[in-house]
Amino acid sequence: MGTAIFLIVLLVVVVGGGIYFAKSQAAAKKRRLDDAKADARRLVERLGGQVMNITGTDTASQQAMADASERFTAAGSQMEQAQSIEQARLVRETAIEGLYYVRAARLAMGMDPGPELPGSEERDRAGKVTEHRSVDVEGEHYEASPDPSQRTPHYYPGGRVAGRPVPQGWYSEPWWKPALVAGAWGLGSMLLFSAMFSGMAGIASASAWESGYDAGQEDAGAADGGGDAGGFDGGGFDGGGFDGGGFDF
Repeated sequence: MGTAIFLIVLLVVVVGGGIYFAKSQAAAKKRRLDDAKADARRLVERLGGQVMNITGTDTASQQAMADASERFTAAGSQMEQAQSIEQARLVRETAIEGLYYVRAARLAMGMDPGPELPGSEERDRAGKVTEHRSVDVEGEHYEASPDPSQRTPHYYPGGRVAGRPVPQGWYSEPWWKPALVAGAWGLGSMLLFSAMFSGMAGIASASAWESGYDAGQEDAGAADGGGDAGGFDGGGFDGGGFDGGGFDF
């Protein structure tokens, strides 16, 4: 009888301990999710405040603020659907990207850019446009510059699009948007990348870019199969005119 009672008590303790552990894990996971969502929400609200209160005064700043507004809309939609820590982190990244556009607009207007923004490994590895380039590819004219101008009003904060790095800088056309929307690059992409960035310090070579590798990361890219799409699905952005065979802006 004593042994039976002992076994019953032991079973109750084990089951009770298991239930307590499961509840503790669930509570801890919920706290982490709540913290991640709170952090994301703070950045979305910060972006919203900037979008509502800043109006561009020239083509470059107006375009940058339009892009910031798109990210704000996308981040708000993502926030409503976020049910996991990873989804909350994607909201955070979308909001941060929007804040980079706001920062670019402020700089274009000669304003104080505000506090530094969180960096990212993907953005750092993509590199930056460090000199003005003007190229003609497949009958189309493209320019890239480290600074905004009437000729280069389209900003990109740098990062990975459809598995390949796009350098931070100002461009005459948003040549990355078709890939952002479709999730794949057109057949003329490598030719454009090569013409625009060949020999520019800190930018991937055309052959490395075509394989999905970043500058100086060829070995790492070969090991991991060429990287990923950076966690963004392009929702809410309209690159327009992508037919898988080149560029049609």
